[in-house]
Amino acid sequence: MDLPEGPYWLDGMEVVGYHDLDGRPGFKMGLQVVGDRWYLYLAHLWHRGWSVLDITEPEAPQLVRSIDGPSNTWTIQVQVAGGRMITSLEKIDSGWGDDPTAPFEEGFIVWDVSAPTDPVPIGRFRTGGNGTHRNFFDGGRYVHLASAANGFDGHIYEIVELDDAGSATRVGRWWVSGQWREGGEAGVPEGTSLHAPYVVGDRAYLAYGAAGLVILDRPRGLSLGWSWLRPSIPSLPPTRPCHYPVAGSCS
Repeated sequence: MDLPEGPYWLDGMEVVGYHDLDGRPGFKMGLQVVGDRWYLYLAHLWHRGWSVLDITEPEAPQLVRSIDGPSNTWTIQVQVAGGRMITSLEKIDSGWGDDPTAPFEEGFIVWDVSAPTDPVPIGRFRTGGNGTHRNFFDGGRYVHLASAANGFDGHIYEIVELDDAGSATRVGRWWVSGQWREGGEAGVPEGTSLHAPYVVGDRAYLAYGAAGLVILDRPRGLSLGWSWLRPSIPSLPPTRPCHYPVAGSCS
């Protein structure tokens, strides 16, 4: 095993495998098991696109596919579950390899990965703004987004529903009061932006930068979409930030 040059430290673990990814350093990862094979899907920070590795034999990982992404666009986040892969598209932050004069892609792509080494794009969602950052998808109908939607300061929380064919429709959104500048809101403290949602059961946990950790609850009984209750932290307005285009009511 040819590891990169330079020192490294281990405590209670062992290096069993390594791949140089053909010089495209990996960033975020997703894992899928199909039959008796294990597949690792990698996004890249400094390169635009994604890689697929067969890691069934961890001491000898095999790079089986490289997919080019759109230019001048961050393709740094990937989620894999239920035979689908969600890959984010986002405007690159200034100073991170962007070309401010060039166009970029935004939103996310839905891929069919039922054939694990041959991802096929089947759907696309656009925010209308600068794209999506760290999203959450664990299979099923909903993708939970950290979305740089048009008209907002920072990233907000959006919920997108996927149909069987991969078409994507926004069914809900939530933001901290003040973020919707286009709607006349007053603004928020610097750093108020959703970095990542994580959803377990009826709870959504939002890592919200300067706003802290926000925990949202979903009331039962709605036949369509999501309706969010007030955040659980006292530093935010207790009733204002509840926004959704579907049936339901704020509490």
